[in-house]
Amino acid sequence: MLMRTSQQTLTEQLVARFSERIRSRLLPAGSRLPSVRECARQQEVSPHTVVAAYDQLVATGLVEARKQKGFYVRDVHVLKQNEQFAGIESAQSAIKNVVAGALHQRPRIDATALIRGMFARGGGSLSSPLQPGMGVLPPDWMESDFLGPAVRKVSQGRNLLEASLRYGEPLGDASLREALSVKLRDFAIDAPSSRIVTTQGATQALDIVSRTLLKSGDYVMVEEPGWAVEFARLDALGMRILPVPRTAEGPDLNVMARYCEEHAPKLYVSVSVLHNPTGACLSPSSAHRILQLAASQDFHIVEDDTYCHIAQPHATRMSALDGLQRTIYVSGFAKILAPNWRIGFMATPEHLTERLLDTKLLTSLTTPALLEKALAHCINEGHLRKHSERVRTRLDAARSRAVRLALQSGCSFAAEPAGLFGWVETGVDTEPLAQRMLDDGILLAPGALFNAARQPSTLMRINFATTQEAGFWKKFVAQRDASQR
Repeated sequence: MLMRTSQQTLTEQLVARFSERIRSRLLPAGSRLPSVRECARQQEVSPHTVVAAYDQLVATGLVEARKQKGFYVRDVHVLKQNEQFAGIESAQSAIKNVVAGALHQRPRIDATALIRGMFARGGGSLSSPLQPGMGVLPPDWMESDFLGPAVRKVSQGRNLLEASLRYGEPLGDASLREALSVKLRDFAIDAPSSRIVTTQGATQALDIVSRTLLKSGDYVMVEEPGWAVEFARLDALGMRILPVPRTAEGPDLNVMARYCEEHAPKLYVSVSVLHNPTGACLSPSSAHRILQLAASQDFHIVEDDTYCHIAQPHATRMSALDGLQRTIYVSGFAKILAPNWRIGFMATPEHLTERLLDTKLLTSLTTPALLEKALAHCINEGHLRKHSERVRTRLDAARSRAVRLALQSGCSFAAEPAGLFGWVETGVDTEPLAQRMLDDGILLAPGALFNAARQPSTLMRINFATTQEAGFWKKFVAQRDASQR
């Protein structure tokens, strides 16, 4: 809460709080601030204090007042582009130069708030490693005793020198690509090492595919609810997003067919196994029909299998059914093993391998050969398999506890709990709830973040690994109930 003994006035503290959240995008462009009365109640201050704070935020250009509608966050990126010199006067001058229509367009899809919050380190309100909005496993879950020895082994003798002074192989380290080719057979995916391209994480693989197959203005089908970062990435590249409702069985095929008739999309992006945020897995019949549609309407499919390490091998994957003809299989190791190694990969159709490789070389030149060799060692020696099994066992137990606590807290699940994430029905708009939870140092992942148009939602995504303690749910219930009074 605001401190009455602080050297700053209550108004100054409130301005500083909102300013920080806007600049760090925890309050994204287009968000509505709480009403004056609601903010006064939340912060336990007078309405006069809130009015004064909002007036200052308007004066600095971070917020705009809309007649009879309230106060809304402006796009600080647009403002920065128009600033010509420092100081409040220049900022106010820049505001006048912003094209009026730009401030009222669809809010930018902004997933960076979640990323910034996930990786906050000490000194701030989000310093706790156990945040319910996290998209990754807690660091201690990924600790192992084999990563260090693997690096030492592959860097013996002149290996370290040679790996450091030369670029790696264009496709990626040969030993890793061969290990991945063997590993993919567990999923019934036949991918020779010559058609595997390593990347700097799965996110770069997705970016390479987009930059290779699409141009600005092209239509792309993406599942909704869907991965917030993918919405944001495609939006930043100038693509036109076509949200496809995701059900327990898979995407709404009628919607996909209509999009094909009206817009001729070039690409469909799917998380077929342990979908983020619902945890659902694609059914064989849906996979078959999607592939038929792709063949008849001439679009490619990116199958993002980021969560393969915590899923069952027998789960349906379109890349296995399709034989990598129209599908591009993408995965990585940041979610299970070594986030900072940034190692991902693509298994590609033969006719696209060289084009995708060219884009990789233009954007990153190479990949970290030494770490790729170390990862290959971990796979070949069975370390990764055993580690994944331990994590799955631990996650199963955490999921059971988190589900029980969620149900006891009056929530329900919009999808069958599975994998790392739960798609939780709260009964209240989760975006303003998420802002209130920030005052307790807790980062939520509100449902609007997983909607292409950022529509209000009563859903939220939880990380089962970080929501298995009663303390979080107690705070959640208190804030949710307060919002309903």
